[in-house]
Amino acid sequence: MAIWDRLRGELIDIVEWLDESSDTMVHRLERHNNEIKNGAKLIVREGQAAVFVDRGQIADVFRPGMFALETKNLPILSTLQGWKYGFESPFKAEVYFVATRAFTDLKWGTMNPVMLRDAEFGPVRLRAFGTYVIRVKEPGVFVKTIVGTEGRFTTDEVSNQLRNFIVSRFADTLGESRIPVLDLAANYDELGQFITTRIGPEFEQYGLELHKLLVENISLPPEVEAALDKRSSMGVIGDLDAYTKFQTAESMKAAAENPSGTAGAGMGMGMGFAMANQMGQAMTNPPGAAAPPPIPPQAAAFFIVVTGQQAGPFDPAALRAQATSGALTGATLVWRAGMSAWTPAAQVPELASMFAATPPPIPPGAR
Repeated sequence: MAIWDRLRGELIDIVEWLDESSDTMVHRLERHNNEIKNGAKLIVREGQAAVFVDRGQIADVFRPGMFALETKNLPILSTLQGWKYGFESPFKAEVYFVATRAFTDLKWGTMNPVMLRDAEFGPVRLRAFGTYVIRVKEPGVFVKTIVGTEGRFTTDEVSNQLRNFIVSRFADTLGESRIPVLDLAANYDELGQFITTRIGPEFEQYGLELHKLLVENISLPPEVEAALDKRSSMGVIGDLDAYTKFQTAESMKAAAENPSGTAGAGMGMGMGFAMANQMGQAMTNPPGAAAPPPIPPQAAAFFIVVTGQQAGPFDPAALRAQATSGALTGATLVWRAGMSAWTPAAQVPELASMFAATPPPIPPGAR
């Protein structure tokens, strides 16, 4: 009798699931003809739930614990199979073990940029990504609406649909919030909490709970970020004139510390001074300022013949003084650059006017 009891104990049917993966949400227990012995032990561990399905219809759901599978522990299944007075023989049922623990570090992100209107930058395109955490809240609903008859269901099979929910609500929330682009980084937590609250009911329709959603980054297109960096650089520089002087001083210091590169350093200093000079002139004489008048041309200088000797050159003012004193007359021969020969002064257009007002010689005997 003791041997028989021992054999019966060793033949006790154990229904359990040990999960070694990190992404399995649902596992269907594979058994021959789906048969389960009467009085079998069902072990449901923490972070699990067991869903019994009879001919495609969800019967009973077991939470963590150890159960003897008898009529009293299977009320719905007993009703569906017509066990009015109990049963002794094996029964058939599909058993789905559902992981109810939290699934962390699931990724979401915008596949295409989100178009928004910013008060400072105008129309902008934003991309965003982050992570979220879910868990199965209602195992029966999840198996019925999402899993179906799959033998193994992982997070990859549901993450795409969940990501679409998140991205859609994220774009709508971001547009309604009207948060300036430059202030988004300071509101990541608030955005995540708001989206979690807003999208929660949609997850619950599938038996899931959105436990937490994190916004990790919201970014602008690369070309816009580059323009923003240049704008920030100008703001950091501040006084352009002082910055130019500082750069020039740094160049001189570098040249002094590198005697072997005198020629190159001298050239660099020269270019630095030239640039500083040009920038200084540009700031001193901004575009549109009046230009100075042109320099008047130099007057021609003349050579003259005095008592058979060449004298000069004389400018027009000196010649006019000599004409007034009588030392230069209209018959005096003169020459300047560009003339082919010596010519009487009265015949030279530039000098002819000097003799028009010159009084004639005083006649002899006049008093």
